[in-house]
Amino acid sequence: MQFFKTFFASLLGTILGILLLVIILFAAVVSSSSEPEPFIRANTVLTITLSGDIPFRAPDDPFQELFNPGAGTPVSVLSLQNNLRKAAADDNIAGVWITANNVLASWANLQDVYDALGEYKESGKFLYFSTDDIGMNEKAYFLATQADSIFYTPESVFNLTGFVAQITMYRGLLDEIGIEPENLHSGRYKSVIEPFMLRTISDEYRVQIEHILDSYSTTFVNAVSKKTGKTADEVNDLINTPPIQRVKFAYENGLIDVIAYHDEVIDFIKERIELDEDQTLRTVSHRRYSRVSDKRAGLETTDTSDKIAVIYASGTIMPQIADSPFGQSGNITVRNFRNQINSALEDDDVKSIVIYINSPGGAATSSDMLWREVKRASDKKPVVAHMGTVAASGGYYMAMGADSVVAQHNTITGSIGVALNIFNAYELLTEKLGLGFDTIKSHEFADIFDLTRPLTSLEREIFQRDMDAAYETFLNVVANNRGMTRDEVHEVAQGRVYTGWRALELGLIDEIGDLDRSLEIAAEMAGITEFTIDTYPKREDLFQALFGAADTKMRSIMFGWIPESLRAEAETAHMMTSHQDVRTWMVLPFNIDTR
Repeated sequence: MQFFKTFFASLLGTILGILLLVIILFAAVVSSSSEPEPFIRANTVLTITLSGDIPFRAPDDPFQELFNPGAGTPVSVLSLQNNLRKAAADDNIAGVWITANNVLASWANLQDVYDALGEYKESGKFLYFSTDDIGMNEKAYFLATQADSIFYTPESVFNLTGFVAQITMYRGLLDEIGIEPENLHSGRYKSVIEPFMLRTISDEYRVQIEHILDSYSTTFVNAVSKKTGKTADEVNDLINTPPIQRVKFAYENGLIDVIAYHDEVIDFIKERIELDEDQTLRTVSHRRYSRVSDKRAGLETTDTSDKIAVIYASGTIMPQIADSPFGQSGNITVRNFRNQINSALEDDDVKSIVIYINSPGGAATSSDMLWREVKRASDKKPVVAHMGTVAASGGYYMAMGADSVVAQHNTITGSIGVALNIFNAYELLTEKLGLGFDTIKSHEFADIFDLTRPLTSLEREIFQRDMDAAYETFLNVVANNRGMTRDEVHEVAQGRVYTGWRALELGLIDEIGDLDRSLEIAAEMAGITEFTIDTYPKREDLFQALFGAADTKMRSIMFGWIPESLRAEAETAHMMTSHQDVRTWMVLPFNIDTR
């Protein structure tokens, strides 16, 4: 009897505790949603800090709303574009002061921010960049070249050393632990298998990496040349000087404008906006300013009912929901994507659709089904595929269902090819771990995905035939969308990866531009001039968001110490090995880690 009393008392306490937590969370959300819009006084300076990654779209973080209500939106490409657009129109914003150091964003996202800074400057308001004791890396300095003035502290180190890509090769490790990779592919450049098969990269692999690095370097050098007035050769000579130069070197060569401490930068800004020395400089942070409405900032607003749906498709294309334990981006699944497409099609106010694709590809069958959903949508409403950081292989495949395809200069795309990874772990499991296996099967190919034996010659032939068929389907899908013949696509395909610029030259995309340009095209196709944006997927409800954020937070704590490049490689390996039954993969042949 005492047991039941204790049990029910504990159960009641647990229920009451959960109920109290729900009430607290609900109150916190209501409180955060009722925060008043910030009031911006005249002669205020918008301050932005850029460090680490700059994602295109800030993830929902319910913990931020709960524990720091009213803080506003964190730094992302979209939030920066919106705040800079508002700052340009807002009479109370005197200028923008950005502090930057070790920026790690992708080059496609950097280009979006760089262009947004250029558009802001057309307002005539000042744009200053400064740094802290860390100094700027190349990506931060690339953005800083848009500034009216670049400030550096006297004892900082100024380093511009160029770009390097490092590829992790696993063949030696697999040999040591007793795993034999068995990999097949269609397409000369389908290099996703190389880290598992070879100890050094092939010439084809090297050519692709060199092409991408050259594109990044050209983008960077052209920006520095525009800022400094130097020729590209002169800029390259400066980059090739011995590293770890003092700030004086950068100043003398016109790479920075002012050597000053933080307080001196403040004095410089005060003088620019005609404040007295004893007056306080008014500033507003990026996050707080993000809560200022477009209307209050002076931007034109519309009350039209016409909408353009923007559907975000980001992550690896997978046949089922199976998040990586390494804290990488989520997955694109057919079911979720189809639901979003259906929602946009069923809304009569949605006149056209823009699909933002940021994916290296994934499972071949899933990629084909996603393409079908895009094509089905384009048969009913105009559809524009906008490529983000990467839209390669299966990501490129799904874009082929759209009416128009837009990418950024340094979007990684192409990779029109197919690959298969199977691992034979017999030596590891038997000789190193002492396991034994007796296999009993009802039919000849029942154990075709068995990890404890190599493929037979017939099985290899079956898989190769399957991949070749998938590759032919891929070629024909591209040919139909791009107005090319199958052979013309094959000539530029074979798994090769391109930047956005090169893809445009080859006819693989329609235009270079940012998301705003894709929205313009979608509006033109729909015959509308004013519209609002309807974003998919919709924001999760409180409990979904909280539990999802908690899971992400936990994985970040567990695996965040692993270097980003290794986490990306682990993501690829996890994808390939956790779905051995997936016949073929359409996936980017490498993870690009440049620094």
